[in-house]
Order: sequence, then structure tokens, then C-alpha cells
Amino acid sequence: MSLLEATDRAPTTSSAGWAGSRRPTLIALTLITIVSVVVAIGLGPIGVSPPTVLRIIAHHMFGLFEAENWARTDDAIIWEVRLPRVLLGAIVGSALGVVGVTLQAIVRNPLAEPYILGVSSGASTGAAAAILFGIGSGLGAESVSLMAFFGALGALALVLALARSTGRITPSRMLVAGVAVSYLLSAVTSLLILFAHSAEGARAVMFWLLGSLANADWSTLPIGYLGMGVGMVLVFWWRRRLDLLALGDETAMASGVDPGRTRLLLVIVVALCVGFAVSLSGGIGFVGLAAPHIARRIIGPIHRHLIPASAALGALMLVWADVAARMALQPRELPIGVVTGVVGAPVLVALVRKLNHSN
Repeated sequence: MSLLEATDRAPTTSSAGWAGSRRPTLIALTLITIVSVVVAIGLGPIGVSPPTVLRIIAHHMFGLFEAENWARTDDAIIWEVRLPRVLLGAIVGSALGVVGVTLQAIVRNPLAEPYILGVSSGASTGAAAAILFGIGSGLGAESVSLMAFFGALGALALVLALARSTGRITPSRMLVAGVAVSYLLSAVTSLLILFAHSAEGARAVMFWLLGSLANADWSTLPIGYLGMGVGMVLVFWWRRRLDLLALGDETAMASGVDPGRTRLLLVIVVALCVGFAVSLSGGIGFVGLAAPHIARRIIGPIHRHLIPASAALGALMLVWADVAARMALQPRELPIGVVTGVVGAPVLVALVRKLNHSN
């Protein structure tokens, strides 16, 4: 049996393995996330009870129950506003959690998170260009999201070009290239805001840069779920290779895995996931850093279990962060990035202290 097969089978044969403790934990995380989604849909300036939320959803999806059993305003609020918003938060949070796991494995750095490769900065630059100067307006109503997505892909191409300029892609080269591109594109975005003629447009860009789910609607959900869902499935498909990359390039090569090629494929998938996420919700930090570390403490380091656990925790964190963002200062709404930053900063400090103690 090869080492590649052993990394996937070993957890299932241990006494405290998959059958013993991990499956109930994953089931519990999934159930908690589902319940949180239902509860979060009903929370807001106008509260709606979870049973009514479920009846409204069942009515629209399956034709069950009579619409006369609840207020028409409740129906509109739940189906047209809150359900798309919470569903978008769940998929974006899941994608950020999975991307965080992936990056921490491929660069072998516990502080890695989804925006380390400059993809978020690229998406922000594209969105700012669309909002402030109308670039890409010919793309239609979704021009901002599309320009953000193209900006993310452009940033990825630049990072990969810089990382490969001196040979094969390595974790250190990717990190340096990502940080350099991130600073460069952040400066470009700041210049776009500085030269903008519209103060209202500049405020819109700043709010978008900090993240928000307020623009979620049924027209954007399918492409977001498809893009991010495919990315997460691919990451889980390559879960054993992530185990090997986390152990080091020598271990991966000894098992017949090309670390450079595998890392390149995973980085492309990461960029696609982050590009879709940022194009739909703006910049949301710390979820991709915190969710994997919490999941790792709960369920262990094996990616077969760590990936779905991080996805569930990422969704859970972002759904409740959005609830806090829209309820903390009613009737005003906080950018969701502010909430995740307030929560994520202590997590980062605790992680750094833990690393210092371990060294």
C-alpha cells in the first residue's frame, strides 16, 4: 500500500477514528449549521419564528401550506430578502473555510488565509474600477461582480508568473509573490478611490471592500453556488494530496505526487473560489483563518475530516456574523468585515501566542 493510500486509510482504522468520534462530530456540526441558517433567516428588525420560516420556504419550493397562514410582508422579507442573503453567507463562509484549509496545507503556514495570494486585492480593484469609472458596464447588471471576478483571475495570473519566474513554484515564492501583488493592487484601488469624482461612489466602494451580503438575490445565487461548490468538491477530491503537501514536498514526491503541479492546480481552484466569493460579497477576512484552526482542534488534522468540518464552521461563522452586522446598529448595517475582524483579531493573537509557546 502506498503512502498516498495510507494517509486516507489510517484515520479509519484507529480506535478513535472516523467511526468512533469524527462522524458524530461532523453530523453535529452540520445540524448546528442547518438550524443556525433557519434561525438566522427569521432574525432582523421584523422577527419571524423558525416554524413560519420553514412553512414559507416549503410553500415556495414545494407548494405546501397556504399563504394565508402568514403575513404577506413576512413572505416577502423571508423569500426575497433574507433567504438569499443567508444562503449566500453560508456558501461564501464554507468556501472561505475550505480555501483556508487548502492554503495552510500547500504553503505549510498556519497563518495562511484566503487573501494571502492577492486574489482579494485583485477582485477589489476590479470592482472599484466598475463602480467608480463604469469599466465593464457593457457586461450588464452584474458588471461589478464580473469585474471583481476578472480582477481575481488577473491577480492569480500575476502571482503565478512571479512565483514561476525563478523556477518551480514553492511555498515561499508563492507567499512573497502574493504579498507583493496584494500591496500593489491595494495601492491601485486606493488610487482609483482618490481620483473618483463621486463621493457616493467612493463610499460604496469602501463599504464593498469591507464586505456585505446585502446585495444577495436569487439571480446571483446559482452561479455562486456552482462556482464555489465545484471548487470545494475538487479540494475534497484531492484531500489525500493535501495531507502529503502538509507533510512536506519530499513526502509527496516519495508517494508519486508532483508537489509543484499539485500546488499549481490547488492555487487555481483557490483563486476561483475566492474570486466568486469576493465578487458576490466583497472582502471578508479572518473566516478562512479561524474556521480551519477551530476545526483542527475539534476534529484533527486529516483533511478527509478537516475539509467538511471547516466548511461547516465557516458557514456557521459567516451566517452569525451577518446577523450581528444587520442587527447591531439597527436600522443601520455594519459591514460584515468589521464583525469578522473584531472576532478574528483575538483568534489571530491567540494563534500567534500558541506558535510562540510551541517554539
